[in-house]
Amino acid sequence: MARSPKPIGDVLAELMARRGFARVQATAALEAAWREAAGVLIAEHTRVGAVKRGKLEVIVANSILLQELGYQKADLLSALAEKLPDEGIQDIRFRVGTVEPGG
Repeated sequence: MARSPKPIGDVLAELMARRGFARVQATAALEAAWREAAGVLIAEHTRVGAVKRGKLEVIVANSILLQELGYQKADLLSALAEKLPDEGIQDIRFRVGTVEPGG
């Protein structure tokens, strides 16, 4: 029995989901939004993690930066909500960890 052809949009969506392209694209968008919200200098010393249950995890290079970002959290949340309204980011969790230079 012959199957009817699928719309190209459905085929592409399925292919992108299988290959993880949407996740890669979402990660790149999150990193770009963080870079804009935090600024280039701070972004150089941080690494964006995942959004889980509305909470964005951000790895920071040291405890001094962690404390400073704590003071800026409300402004960062506002900027991220404006840049990524569909992500539903309601909180940011900062933690000290390894951050690769230039990345």
